[in-house]
Amino acid sequence: MHPALLGVALVVAALALVPAGFVVWVLVQSGWDTAASLLFRPRVGEILLATLLLQALAIPLCVGLALVLAWLTERTDLPARALWRWLAVAPLAIPAFVMAYAWDSTFPMLRGLWPAVGISVLAYFPLVYLPIIAQLRRLDPAVEDVAATLGYSPARVFILVVLPQLRLAILGGSLLIGLHLLAEYGLYVLIRYDTLTVAIVNQFQAVYDGPAANLMGIVLVACALGLLALEAALRGKRRYARVGGGAARHAPVTALGRGRLLWMLVPLATAVLALGLPLGTLLRWISIGGVESWHLPELAAALGQSSFYAVAGAVLVTLAALPVAWMSARAPGPVQRALESVHLQVGALPGVIVALALVAITVRVALPLYQTAATVLLAYVLLFLPRAIVSVRASLAQVPVELQNGAVALGRTPFAAALGVTLRLAMPGIAAGMALVAMGIVTELTATLMLSPIGTETLATQFWARTGEFDHMGAAPFALAMVVLSVPLCVILHRQATGSR
Repeated sequence: MHPALLGVALVVAALALVPAGFVVWVLVQSGWDTAASLLFRPRVGEILLATLLLQALAIPLCVGLALVLAWLTERTDLPARALWRWLAVAPLAIPAFVMAYAWDSTFPMLRGLWPAVGISVLAYFPLVYLPIIAQLRRLDPAVEDVAATLGYSPARVFILVVLPQLRLAILGGSLLIGLHLLAEYGLYVLIRYDTLTVAIVNQFQAVYDGPAANLMGIVLVACALGLLALEAALRGKRRYARVGGGAARHAPVTALGRGRLLWMLVPLATAVLALGLPLGTLLRWISIGGVESWHLPELAAALGQSSFYAVAGAVLVTLAALPVAWMSARAPGPVQRALESVHLQVGALPGVIVALALVAITVRVALPLYQTAATVLLAYVLLFLPRAIVSVRASLAQVPVELQNGAVALGRTPFAAALGVTLRLAMPGIAAGMALVAMGIVTELTATLMLSPIGTETLATQFWARTGEFDHMGAAPFALAMVVLSVPLCVILHRQATGSR
């Protein structure tokens, strides 16, 4: 283990512990009496119940919709399956708050729990659909053939044989959805549904660095940790690996028969509701506003700042992830696993907690850094560090270490061999991870609103400012720009999922 790599990894680990340390520090500093008076209020209980109810309804609906779409697009003779598969992934290109804006501007009467649940399902079901179809393509169809020879109908084969093998994909996707629901702000503000994140941001905007917002953050962190514990408990210790690669052929396809047209209504309705209505609404507002609605100077400035933060953030996040990803792929051990866990734990914390921690630290300890670009970039590093680690680690693990050792044997220094051989071969995967981080930064809203310097105009903040003024025509071009920039992310995710055979 190179001392320099270990040193950088330790520094990044210390930064990754800042949000969790902030939560503990707030609890200790506030004292039990103050914490109890602020936390054990009827209003906090109502917001907590609303947040948990949203999770309990939205996550199972996302899983159910994703399972039906995955079965239709992977295991049936549904016409144009490749098209429907693309359309099932495409909602990821539309940020959740943009989708809520489209629905709110079209149907202003949509308010409360069920509209929040419906839009959440449309925005986030691809997060569980993608791992399901990826896992479906890895399954050995011979197991299903054996079940069929025992007299099982196709429906029983899917429920009793295929579904248990999708357990990890469903649980992993559900965890991602649950964490996104906890962190989401813009969607629920527009639908007028109060969650913990909405309450925390509203309290923060009313009283900067106030104790109420910081203490409610403890409840939000407890919910996130509860989701992690629930996923781990449901996952259990069951083994899912098999010896051998399985049969090298496609799985059997179920004939839909005369119900084919009826089944086609499921992906068609999903595409219309998740894609057609939002994009149609954006184009309608743009056509109504005409050329004047584009606000080209502001749009160009916002596009420039979003591009700057996306590129700079993607580079910084990847550099921060590289040391621990390298050690994890090249020299795994107890120390490396512990460091990796510390790096990854920040991914379970909602963005508002990261923002609150950085506000408290900069105000109390490093005031010159308060509301600066450096603080915003640090927030992006913390928020997207787990995403980069997973991508970089996977890319490095696919490069045989023997190639680097051979380069050293031929006279190159270890550093030159790592740079010229390993990193060069792993660069496509690393670049894909950087693209994922960049797309996440472009659509990030909560931390950017709370930390960005005065005068910062990203696409997300400009869109949000105009929606706050009910300027639907002015907000539409900024929303459309975010959608266009997010399309490459969907292409990457689709190729990763469907290219796993």
